[in-house]
Amino acid sequence: MSYDRRARIEQMRNADRARDRRNRILTVSLSAVVVAGLVAFGSYMILDKSDSDGSDSSMTADGKGGTPSAGEKDENLATGPIEGEKSWDAKKLTRNHVTDAVDYPMKPPVGGDHDPVWMNCDGEVYKKPIPDMNAVHALEHGSVWVTYTGDAPAADVAKLADRVAKTPYSLMSPYKDQAGAIMLTAWGKQVTVDGADDPRVARFFAHYVQGPQTPEPGAACTGGRDGE
Repeated sequence: MSYDRRARIEQMRNADRARDRRNRILTVSLSAVVVAGLVAFGSYMILDKSDSDGSDSSMTADGKGGTPSAGEKDENLATGPIEGEKSWDAKKLTRNHVTDAVDYPMKPPVGGDHDPVWMNCDGEVYKKPIPDMNAVHALEHGSVWVTYTGDAPAADVAKLADRVAKTPYSLMSPYKDQAGAIMLTAWGKQVTVDGADDPRVARFFAHYVQGPQTPEPGAACTGGRDGE
């Protein structure tokens, strides 16, 4: 009888120890679940507040998205009219390849017959004037041409050169006889701007770098003529 009693007591002790182990495991597991839930909830609240107070770094105050770096095209800017922009009827801008000099009616020219070789326009910043006839061929390929006179402030010229250098299908050069100090030209489109920070600069690039006015979209802007 004494043996059975001792065995019974040992069985009860083993059962107690097993129950204690199960309880500890359950406690640890429940604690882990609770901690994970709190972390997830905290993360959600932080993200929710970020969304609600407009702190998303990709958004600007007007909710239209962050300003793209030069070379990137902002579709929000590529809509609507550009104040002061001049347009020419694309059907009247001839596109023949010629070698004889062309007398363009506007300066800088916005289109018309042109040299068979385009001016390189893969973000090219020319320090000297370039031939009109080669530049017009670059416009035909969908480039934007930035031109300036000696009246343009050096700081504006530097900012515009930086934008052009980072933008495929654009080129820049001095231009002596144009009406404004800084002008932007695309095929059949032209605008005079007040400076490098004029918002029309970004709008013009967004509209017309490989824009809908382009007679030959996707045509090469390299392998043509370089500045001298």
